[in-house]
Amino acid sequence: MAARSKTRRVYGWLARSVGLVLLAALVVLAATLIPLLLMRRGPIESSAFMQRSLREDPATRQPCAEVEHVWVSRESIADSLKVAVVIAEDQKFVLHNGFDERSIRRALEERERTGRQRGASTITQQTAKNLFLSPDATYLRKGIEAWITVWMEILWSKRRILEVYLNVAQFGPCVFGAEAAAQRYFEKPAAQLDVDESALLATVLPNPLRLRAWNPGPYAQSRRDEIVELMAELGRQRHLRGL
Repeated sequence: MAARSKTRRVYGWLARSVGLVLLAALVVLAATLIPLLLMRRGPIESSAFMQRSLREDPATRQPCAEVEHVWVSRESIADSLKVAVVIAEDQKFVLHNGFDERSIRRALEERERTGRQRGASTITQQTAKNLFLSPDATYLRKGIEAWITVWMEILWSKRRILEVYLNVAQFGPCVFGAEAAAQRYFEKPAAQLDVDESALLATVLPNPLRLRAWNPGPYAQSRRDEIVELMAELGRQRHLRGL
């Protein structure tokens, strides 16, 4: 009888443990899916990175008085900017499932060889980070980013991912989104950006707090020219059409 009672207690403990694990998994899944489903269409007026800038802008160590951000639809963003950003940031964007395994492998090899950390994040990963997370390069943040990336690729179209990215990406201190950047730096709407202007905005994305779209330095000018050349060379590829 004692052995049977002990067995029942063990099974009861296991059942409760499994139940708690399943409940936690459902809570995590719901916390991921509900926001992503709600964001499948329409404007997104803020992001984790924008809120962070209101607390402290990394460039000045002071809070932004306000965030410059205006949501626009993908139709109101110049095709040249869409192509420039994909070519500069993630050339396989339309083809991959959210992760560029080859770039990740190269980044790991370079880190082992030189000790330098090289970026390998896709546009989808960057969108997940900008919307929900922080720039802290911890394993926990990377894991959460990967989890959100998987579901974002499942629930959103590539066009939606790019539309959101171009509306929440940071282009300078306190400046977020293509429309605010176009108005601030070129005094025109994002729909009217030309190839050179688009390439320059794409140039600053890896480090918008050090690279300048206004009065660009030698590196930014050189990188802009490189992106313009790549746009002429690659811009007509089938997977880049209709972004």
